[in-house]
Amino acid sequence: MPITVTDQTVLQQLPAALERKKFLTKDFKGLEYYHAIDDWKHIPRGTAVFGEQVVFGYPHIGRVLALEAGLKAHFQAPFWAEEKINGFNVRIARIGDKIVALTRGGFICPFTTDRLPDLMPLEIFQKEPGIIVCAEVAGPDNPYLESYPPFVKTDIQLFVFDLMAVGKPGFFPYEEKLTLLEKYSLPSVPRFGRFEIENVEAIRHLILDLHQKWHEGIVFKEDSERDHRAKYVTGNSNIDDIRAAADNLMELPPEYFTNRLLRLALFLEENGLTASATMKQDLGGAFLDGLHRAVEHYRREHRVYTTFRCRFREKENAELMLNHLKRASRRIKIVQRDLHQEEGHWLLEFDRIYPHLTGMLGDLLSGRMIFD
Repeated sequence: MPITVTDQTVLQQLPAALERKKFLTKDFKGLEYYHAIDDWKHIPRGTAVFGEQVVFGYPHIGRVLALEAGLKAHFQAPFWAEEKINGFNVRIARIGDKIVALTRGGFICPFTTDRLPDLMPLEIFQKEPGIIVCAEVAGPDNPYLESYPPFVKTDIQLFVFDLMAVGKPGFFPYEEKLTLLEKYSLPSVPRFGRFEIENVEAIRHLILDLHQKWHEGIVFKEDSERDHRAKYVTGNSNIDDIRAAADNLMELPPEYFTNRLLRLALFLEENGLTASATMKQDLGGAFLDGLHRAVEHYRREHRVYTTFRCRFREKENAELMLNHLKRASRRIKIVQRDLHQEEGHWLLEFDRIYPHLTGMLGDLLSGRMIFD
């Protein structure tokens, strides 16, 4: 049986955790809090403490690479299927008089917190004290990710997938979640329904449809007290990941790319597909286009970078976001391009500069000799 951690356990362990630097102290506009930088003594990474209030970290969800075998091996009861959105995970809660959005790592995200009134109705936080809304934020204009779903064409959108409660690990029961989503008109991830373990072919049909649309995949949630979960991604989502990371290739471990190639091969084999000429071209382009773009950037500006842009309601939050990224980025340099008002928002533009590939291209394009 898994060990259950309570909010009192977290509060009791907090002094020792701070001493061992397992929790760090942060401040957001006068709101002091602590967050867990890693799993520690059964307290999940991303857990945040605000005075006596504990927001537990979002648990890890395992990935299955073989759909049929994975479902049969890991599920003991019927399960719900929801679309996995290609974005970043946030937990949204009311802390005192502030409604804040926490990242997977437990930081208050200045960007998402700023944009919450644009993204979802906030009535639930007045009517349901202590509720935590778990959601994915996705779209081209975000400060974290280059990739995004094809159905979010501009800016960002928010998609709710779970509800939690302050001070309690785990999630609301699925039916209760659906009731509250409807009651408060919360934007939800697409839901595909409840399936038996034997319904593999129906699930495969869903997966192949998502694959053709270049969507990311499915999360399975067991309809039982243990609420077991697993995720399965489409083949094309692996190509998308590679495309988004190619100009950052030297900053990532080789396993980032080889794991996605393996996932793609397994997906094709299990689903009776072959790698078409178009898929091979897409895969090769995912690697080559990013690297070609990196060489062009270096030729023009002597640096390799990706430009990000995101909108804010308040200028102060844009500045806080930029400072947060600068502090959090250990190997990658963050440089502001512009911050100006546009159509009722503050538009922040900044570059992520990749020093390893920048240095390598500087050596190679200056004529340095290498020995294979």
